[in-house]
Amino acid sequence: MAERYLITQGTVVEGAAVPELVKLKLDRDKKLASEKEEATKAKEAKQAENRKGLEAHTTEYEKEYESTSRELIRLRREAKVNGNFFVEPEAKLLFVVRIVGIIKISPKPRKVLQLLRLKQLHNGVFLKVNKPILNILKLVQPYVTYGYPSLKTVRELVYKR
Repeated sequence: MAERYLITQGTVVEGAAVPELVKLKLDRDKKLASEKEEATKAKEAKQAENRKGLEAHTTEYEKEYESTSRELIRLRREAKVNGNFFVEPEAKLLFVVRIVGIIKISPKPRKVLQLLRLKQLHNGVFLKVNKPILNILKLVQPYVTYGYPSLKTVRELVYKR
C-alpha cells in the first residue's frame, strides 16, 4: 500500500508526560488500524467466496458446452447411419468488424455504423442474430465484414479485451 494510507504507529516513551491530544490521537490510530485490518480480512473473504462462485459457474458452462457438442456429434452420426442429412443449428452470435474508414460514406450507413458501435476502422462488435440486425447489416454490407464465431474464437476475443 502507499505510504500515505498507512496508519502510523505512534510510540511514547514510558514515564514521559504525554499531552492529552497525543493520547487521543494514539487511541484513534489504534482504533482505525484495527478497523482497517478487519475490513481487509472481510474483503479478502468476500473475494474468495466470489471466486468460488465464479469457478462453479465456469464448470457449469463447461459441462453445458461439452454436453451440447456431444449431442451434436451424436445427431450427426445418427443421421449418417440412417442415410439422412443433418442440418446444423443456426448460429446465435455474429462478430462484425468495420473494414472501411469514414471518408465518402453517406449519412445513413454512417449512422448505422455508429449505432452498431463501429466508430473506427477495425473495430469489432458481437451481435445477436435476429431479423432486424440482419437487415441493418444489409445497409452497411460494403463497410463491414461479419461471420459466425466459434466458441474458441469468442473466448479468445473476450479474454483479450
